[in-house]
Amino acid sequence: MKNFPLINCCIAFVTLLLLSSCKKNYITYYNKVNDIDSTYRLANNPKLAIKEYRDLFDEYEPKNQERIQEYATYITLADQYNKDFGGKESLYKLIPLMAPYNNEYKKYLPIFNKYGIDNQSVEQEIAQWKKNLNKQLIDSFTIAFTRDQAGRPEDTALIRKNVEKNAKLFMWAFKEYGFPSVQKIGLIGNNGNGFYIPTMLTHMNESKDHYPYIKEKLLEYVKSGDLSPHDYALMDDAYMGIHKKSTVYGFNFIQVKDSAQINRNRKSIGIPSMKHSFKIRKDYYKNLKQNDTHNLQ
Repeated sequence: MKNFPLINCCIAFVTLLLLSSCKKNYITYYNKVNDIDSTYRLANNPKLAIKEYRDLFDEYEPKNQERIQEYATYITLADQYNKDFGGKESLYKLIPLMAPYNNEYKKYLPIFNKYGIDNQSVEQEIAQWKKNLNKQLIDSFTIAFTRDQAGRPEDTALIRKNVEKNAKLFMWAFKEYGFPSVQKIGLIGNNGNGFYIPTMLTHMNESKDHYPYIKEKLLEYVKSGDLSPHDYALMDDAYMGIHKKSTVYGFNFIQVKDSAQINRNRKSIGIPSMKHSFKIRKDYYKNLKQNDTHNLQ
């Protein structure tokens, strides 16, 4: 009987190790998405892409990154080629991933309707998603984004003061709630005032006291899937451009001298290669232009 506490401690320790080892590293996910997107976008093999996406989403909870939009692409392609993608269950997973982006969901309404989810149901799901957002974080970051923009670029003393205030806010949020992602706070602040967290992150390079800690925490959030690798790279390159006159990921308008090394750096956190990113960006703006033309007709 005296050994029971020791045995229980050992069991708890082993359980903790098992749980920690089961955590998914989303850098692996992002790199797999990039490979599958290449299969679809560059190699023009949508059927293979559907299969690879299905396997990926069986292993990882899906994200839906801006421009690649891997989960929406998977569902759209699977529907187009009459492949099983999970029907209603998968479509209901898509709704919160689309919810932050205004009317983005509307272009997928025909697919929702096809599988028995009417427009009202989609809108109710989005309304419920908005209701569940973290009000305290929204209040705090609405104020913080206004503060972030104040005095730029002329009033350097005010800017420095506000950067440190916002750095402390980020650290408080990390401790209390984790990363303030769009799934926690959306994109629209109070009274219709928007906030753009990536812009605030790029300004964290101006924090003399807190940038190293914030950078370290943000890499953890890339791995956990709470922060996109693209937004992390924008912040790191902002720092490198200002303080080192160099680039790590090719996002800060500093001349790239070694594209192979830049691509290795990108892969290390899950960003597509420079060539692949160019194609994604080109397709994205092409689709925007086509949608704008369609809306004018």
